[in-house]
Amino acid sequence: MLQVIPLGGLGEIGLNSLVIACNGEMLLIDAGLMFPSDGMPGVDIIIPDFSHLKQNAAQLKGVLLTHGHEDHLGALPYLLSELSVPIPVYGTRFTLAMARHRLDELGVEADLREIEPREPFPVGSMFKVEASRVTHTVPDAVGFIVRTPEGTLIHTGDFKLDPDPIDGLRTDLERWGEAGDEGVLCLLSDSTNSELTEETGSERVVEQTFERLFRDATGRIVVALFSSNLHRVRHLLALAERLGRKVALQGRSMLRNVEMARQLGYLDVPDSLFVHLDTVPLLPAQRVLVLTTGAQGEPRAGLSQLASGDGPFKVGPGDLVVLSSRPIPGNERGVGALIDQLHWRGAKVAYAQVEPGVHVSGHASRPQQKRVLDLVRPRHFIPVHGEGRHLHRHLATAREAGLEPAQCLLAQDGDIVGFEEGRGRFTGSVTSGRIFKDRFGGGMVTSDTLQERVRLSETGLVAAVVVLQRDTQRLVGGPQLSGQGLSLDEQVLLPRVAQEARTLFEELSVQLRGDDALVREELTRVVRRAFRLYTSKRPLVVPMVVRV
Repeated sequence: MLQVIPLGGLGEIGLNSLVIACNGEMLLIDAGLMFPSDGMPGVDIIIPDFSHLKQNAAQLKGVLLTHGHEDHLGALPYLLSELSVPIPVYGTRFTLAMARHRLDELGVEADLREIEPREPFPVGSMFKVEASRVTHTVPDAVGFIVRTPEGTLIHTGDFKLDPDPIDGLRTDLERWGEAGDEGVLCLLSDSTNSELTEETGSERVVEQTFERLFRDATGRIVVALFSSNLHRVRHLLALAERLGRKVALQGRSMLRNVEMARQLGYLDVPDSLFVHLDTVPLLPAQRVLVLTTGAQGEPRAGLSQLASGDGPFKVGPGDLVVLSSRPIPGNERGVGALIDQLHWRGAKVAYAQVEPGVHVSGHASRPQQKRVLDLVRPRHFIPVHGEGRHLHRHLATAREAGLEPAQCLLAQDGDIVGFEEGRGRFTGSVTSGRIFKDRFGGGMVTSDTLQERVRLSETGLVAAVVVLQRDTQRLVGGPQLSGQGLSLDEQVLLPRVAQEARTLFEELSVQLRGDDALVREELTRVVRRAFRLYTSKRPLVVPMVVRV
């Protein structure tokens, strides 16, 4: 039997990770992470729950990487470090360079194997894999054609259909069509833009928009974009060279990715084009272009520093700031506040809502998704990569393309979709979910810990100290209360709460006061009870017992 088991990416944007299993062997397509929302204090990254892979590590024959974005390879170091056996990782040249950086950053060794589109290779004894070129926002992106004894699968990866991409490498529809003619058991296709009814625009639209905006600009130009969008970086550098502007790079990932792309030959620009960021204030404003991170309003990123006035130069009247991206869902408020700050500084701000041509998506919209369905003509279809509404809409498109309801399989993370004798059906589930990590994966943040942190942010914390005489258990001092995260009114109430808590504590028996654990438990109870008398909050209490 052939099984398709998504571990992440079906019900959320990010965490993309999908297992294909056949006759006791498995391969994994992507190992992506997700970044936390504002309501997750102390969480830096989120990765899929890889329990199923760890429990069956001997069956895992390889990891296939579609492209170099964090939501597709960012969890790879954590997965490889937890497996009991070494696993080969397959990817194109640039994708492996991005993976190698993440692995080196966390000190993880890996067997990285470079692949080329249209050159089939075996993974274990059950899988014959062929990468197929796709157009996305990062170089060297691919989908995969996976041939198994039960039939052929096509996994598109993230893709769009751009008739004139910057690097000249279009999505290889011809190869998908040939596979469709041979017969495709199941198509797994990117659903991110399934709600959009207009054709996803070509990157040439952005190129033309930048040309117009840059020619009209009289001061500095600052462009904020994803540092991995190297196709866009490529034409920005070419435009700067044509217009006689020097380029400064801001943001660690921007510096790293541009340098990596130059070393690998994806960006062919002279050293003389670049200047150090610190020299920007010394150069004529009309001769400078700054490429920076922070288009999503991240508080520590480069653009936020410029907007707050803490950057290496002052943004002001005459300067043009371009946000070359659309806000990721959940980031709208932060991006809006950033745009407001830039306006108050007097800069002209161009962003997608007022200047649509500053950004086009890297994902296929509904008409392009339907074109792939019509071309491949799969026997079954599973929408991947998207939130629930994206998956449902993509499934509706598949039905519009002529697939019967039984051929359309709406899977969620953890589902097992089994294929036997050409028929697909749900056959069970495996452990799945999200693992919260602090910075650099130094520790796992449990759901209970996260809930406690959220509660702490809502209610505050009170430290309560009592001093007891060691031999008589007499209350010598306290409870002494000090608070963190309390309102001014609540801080003022602390002495009254302390007195009420003392009254309650004095009612405890001598025997009870002799046990430190019970004293701490009772101290927590009486402080919280006293707080309830005067406020509606129930703060977290940290009890301490001192014996003299």
